[in-house]
Amino acid sequence: MKYETVIGLEVHTELKTESKIFCGCSTRFGAEQNTNVCPVCLGLPGVLPVLNEKVVEFAIRTGLALNCTIAPFSKFDRKNYYYPDLPKNFQTSQYDLPIAINGYLDIAVNGETKRIGITRVHMEEDAGKLVHAGTIAKSDYALVDYNRTGVPLLEIVSEPDIRSPEEAKAYLEKLKTILQYIDVSDCKMEEGSLRCDANISLRPAGSTKLGTKTEIKNLNSFRSVQRGLEYEVLRQTEVLEEGGRIIQETRSWDENRGITVSLRSKEHAHDYRYFPEPDLIPIVTDEKRIQAIRESLPELPDARKARLMRDYGLSGYDAEVITASRAMADFFDAAVSLGSDPKATANWLMGDMSRMLNAAGLSVEEAPVTPAKLAGLLALISKGTISGKIAKTVFEQMWETGKDAETIVTEQGMVQISDEGAIIAVIDAVIAANPQSVADYRAGKEQALGFLVGQVMKQTKGRANPQLANKLLKERI
Repeated sequence: MKYETVIGLEVHTELKTESKIFCGCSTRFGAEQNTNVCPVCLGLPGVLPVLNEKVVEFAIRTGLALNCTIAPFSKFDRKNYYYPDLPKNFQTSQYDLPIAINGYLDIAVNGETKRIGITRVHMEEDAGKLVHAGTIAKSDYALVDYNRTGVPLLEIVSEPDIRSPEEAKAYLEKLKTILQYIDVSDCKMEEGSLRCDANISLRPAGSTKLGTKTEIKNLNSFRSVQRGLEYEVLRQTEVLEEGGRIIQETRSWDENRGITVSLRSKEHAHDYRYFPEPDLIPIVTDEKRIQAIRESLPELPDARKARLMRDYGLSGYDAEVITASRAMADFFDAAVSLGSDPKATANWLMGDMSRMLNAAGLSVEEAPVTPAKLAGLLALISKGTISGKIAKTVFEQMWETGKDAETIVTEQGMVQISDEGAIIAVIDAVIAANPQSVADYRAGKEQALGFLVGQVMKQTKGRANPQLANKLLKERI
């Protein structure tokens, strides 16, 4: 390959605090425009900010979960720029002394593990939201909603260690999982609580010097991130192949057209005229507090995946899927603690449960089938009370009615027939009605047995024990 792709990601995640970072206004999403505001977050003259302590705790939790060093001394700075959604004409952020530095997270792509460095994690306030009449690049006018102004953010900046759009998507998925595990953000991209800007450049293969980068904004999903980066690789390659040069600029991803469009030339850090925030004292964090927060962290995805493989014998793939969501992993652990077979539990979660959740647009926490109800269903299968096929019907009725499996099976007479005499009576009738299939099986056509077993299951409405029916049918023939 002639060029190597170099990608760094800047991720902003809204924190799950009840109030904003420097005032008591609500952070609730979806409120009527410009109602969750006060003189502090509107930047009116004479007001003073007061730091939300929960924001600092969440920042330290995040830094520790991302293997960062927590700074014993950090401070806030003013990032000065003018934009209509920034009522103070500066953003309170962190510049040279962030709360956490020098971390990493590991991603898996094509079966290989790769470590992506985390440059820094810092706290800042969100800006308001511009509601454009049209696209960002082409709007007749825009309205401003200041409800989001002052909502606490963490900015998580990666090292330029990502080498493909696929790796970028894997990094974001892993980061989202970690943030949800430690319960600092709901990471709902559709509500803007997880946003990503991507920096990308190309350089000659084998070179160690970074090329000129462009920044891509308006990436509203992981798929958009991957598509936007893929397009930018093609665009920059074409420019370089034609003897042109890449301009350092900010570009916007146009989802409908599948292209990036130029927004403005890229600013440098010095353009923002950073200086220490005079209205907020520095943040001093001692080792005792850091250790207390470290001990409060839950089992993180990689450790949980390793435990599921070690203790329950799950495959790497199954463990990866189950632990990709903390809610799914919690569901799994709860069901297994009630006596469910781990592999069967994983199969049902990845199969029927995920299918029903996707169809209904629900999260695992909202599922009408609880861990106890799934455990009850799997217990009936393991005892031979119902077959695996009937279990699928029972599961759907559990989902629709909220009833447990045993109640549904009893009410509808779904108990599996394991009485040999009853099954033999049906088998004899099937044999008598299908002489050609019997002759075919005796002539060595194995598929004929499958047809006959199917007829037995049909006659018993799926209630015959399939293993027993298969065994007895062979004996009778």
